Amino acid sequence: MRKQLPWFRVKANGYGAGLPCHWQGWVAVAIYAHALAAAVSVVAPYADSHPFAYATAIAVPTALLIFVVWWKSDAPWRWRWGEIDDDEQD
Repeated sequence: MRKQLPWFRVKANGYGAGLPCHWQGWVAVAIYAHALAAAVSVVAPYADSHPFAYATAIAVPTALLIFVVWWKSDAPWRWRWGEIDDDEQD
């Protein structure tokens, strides 16, 4: 079975993933940026009277991006101290 190409590489230091390593990851980040800008621009006029809607307009696209990054990373997320195990590289 062929292993799928990861869109993001996990960080060598810290937790989570870093910048995209393939074009699909960059497309996901671009879609996130456009979705965030659109959601905030729609809700921004009502931000003073509806702060929960403004926070939701930011939280939902961000949560979706975090899920995609987690799903398409090359290794499980965990705290790392500067090294990536050899068995997680493949």
